Amino acid sequence: MSTIQPVILTADQNVLLGFHTKLFGAEEISRVPEDEPAFYRGLRIGDTDLGLLARKVLGHGAAPRMLLSIGVDDVDETLGRVEALGGSVRSGPDNMPWGQRVAHIQDPDGNPVNLTQPIAGQ
Repeated sequence: MSTIQPVILTADQNVLLGFHTKLFGAEEISRVPEDEPAFYRGLRIGDTDLGLLARKVLGHGAAPRMLLSIGVDDVDETLGRVEALGGSVRSGPDNMPWGQRVAHIQDPDGNPVNLTQPIAGQ
């Protein structure tokens, strides 16, 4: 089983939060860390989740502005198949303090993808 969540990289979360709240009725459902400043905010629009990830410098041109965060059953097993399928491993896997095991990869076109798995017992 996997779940795909789009995550937008933004230099100003408040602007995008206001935009998605006012235009689509988005609700903030999570933030990491829970106090300010948050580097990640999770939004829910209808039955869909959208992430906003703070990046001070976004760059220009071909710099990615969006990534996919894909929940998988086993990050380590999935990570072991990435390069054979034409992707590349950027970092991880690492256990994060918010209760996920995360690895960062790129698909064959160079698009950033996070592989995530809940850590049991957290």
